[in-house]
Amino acid sequence: MKSLNEIAVVVQARENSERVPFKMSRGIRQVPFASTSLLDIVLEKLTSSDVIQNEHIYLSVHEDSLIETGEKYPINIHKRSWESANVDSGVDVLFDWWDKLPYKYVVMVSGCNPFLKLETIESFFNKYMFSEHDGMFSVVEKNNYFWNTKGEMLNQWPKGQDLLNTKAVETTYEAGHCLYGSKISDIGSGKWVGSWKKKNDPVLFPVSEFESFDIDEEWQFDMVKSYYEKQN
Repeated sequence: MKSLNEIAVVVQARENSERVPFKMSRGIRQVPFASTSLLDIVLEKLTSSDVIQNEHIYLSVHEDSLIETGEKYPINIHKRSWESANVDSGVDVLFDWWDKLPYKYVVMVSGCNPFLKLETIESFFNKYMFSEHDGMFSVVEKNNYFWNTKGEMLNQWPKGQDLLNTKAVETTYEAGHCLYGSKISDIGSGKWVGSWKKKNDPVLFPVSEFESFDIDEEWQFDMVKSYYEKQN
C-alpha cells in the first residue's frame, strides 16, 4: 500500500503534436472548441476531485500558452525542457520531472482522452494506491479475433466453434493510453510503468472503449469537437 502523500498526479502536454498540431490548446488559441480546450477539460476534472488533492497535481508543459492555462487552476506547474517537449527521447528526458518532484510514485492522466470520467480516474488512483505493485496501466477489453502481418491468428480458436463467434473467444486487452501508474525512481533507469515482461508488471486496469478514445488524428479531434459543441 502506498501513502496518499507519496503519489503525484501529473498531466503532461505539448503544442508540438505531429499528427494533430496544437490539439491541447485549440480553444485557447482563438480556435473555437465549445468554449473550452482539451487541457481545460482534464484539469477541470482533476481539480474537482474529492479523492485527489490539488496540492499533489502537476501540469508538465513547456509552452507559455499551456502554462497560462494551467495557472487558472489551483495546481503546480512544472516547466518541462524544450527537449522534453520536442525531441523523441528516453523516458528520463520525456518525463524530466522525475528527479524534481518530491514523490515516490506518480499517476499520469492523459489529456488526449476527453471522455475519460473523473470516477474512472479516481478508481485508478485508489486501486494503484492500495496495490503492492509499482506499475499500473489502463487497457481496453477486446472480445475479437486478431492476426499478425503474416496472416497467422494470434488468438486460440475456441473449442467447439465453427464461426468467428466473439462471444466464445478468449478476452484480450488493448493498450488504453489514458492512465499510468509508476514508481518515479524507475524513470531514471529507463523504466516506465513496468517491465512489460512479467505477469502483473504492470497491473492492468480495464477502462471502457468510449472513455479511452484517444485523439491521434484530425478526424478524431473533429469528432470530439462536434460532440462537445452539441453538449453545450
